[in-house]
Amino acid sequence: MDYKALRELVRQGEGKYLEFKLKTNHPEKIVREVVAFANTDGGRLLIGIGDDRSIKGLKYVDEDEYLLTRAIEKYCSPGIEYSIDRIPIGEERDVLVFTVYPSKGRPHYVLQETDTPRVNTTFVRKKYVPPKNSTQVRKAYVRVADKSIQASWEMREILRRKSDDRNVRFQYGDKERKLMQHLDQHRTVTVDMFASIANIPRNLASKTLVLLVLANVLEVHPDEVVDHFTMAAF
Repeated sequence: MDYKALRELVRQGEGKYLEFKLKTNHPEKIVREVVAFANTDGGRLLIGIGDDRSIKGLKYVDEDEYLLTRAIEKYCSPGIEYSIDRIPIGEERDVLVFTVYPSKGRPHYVLQETDTPRVNTTFVRKKYVPPKNSTQVRKAYVRVADKSIQASWEMREILRRKSDDRNVRFQYGDKERKLMQHLDQHRTVTVDMFASIANIPRNLASKTLVLLVLANVLEVHPDEVVDHFTMAAF
């Protein structure tokens, strides 16, 4: 990619396949975008670009590249496939382009420290060293429009099982009939709605919707608040 191609890419603005970051001040947070791209359909992360689409570039590009690649190695699990390009923009500045590829090993997670008080902590050359008794939690993210949002249990399960090439079968029963009747009238349903209208436990409603998505009967629409399910387009 050259500078002309970079300008054209930036002109498109952020979206499902494109994210801008001005700096790598918080690489442990930026990796959410990397994970979301890998869990969805891939994408590009441009470092050195402002939210207003201004091409600022990075003065110390080696340091920024090191920080982010180390963060990807440390905080992303399992490992993610990506490539890096440096685009010179003049005045000894560069833009970093991280191209993240769609993954067959989904779901990928961001490893995050639990929110516990920082007691008995130390700093080594300004680098935070967590206490020995700290624990990590795993959070998966997916890309929706120009945002990376945390994936629900249903979305994680769909990602995990999508790589299975076996044909998915399900039994059409009373709960499925009630679901289809609801979708004929309302077009969309959530897990809680389905559990209520079918009078079944929430975990059964959740598993049924996941199965119907894997069988290509339904489509899932991830959301920051609650996922929605609709009939699949044929």
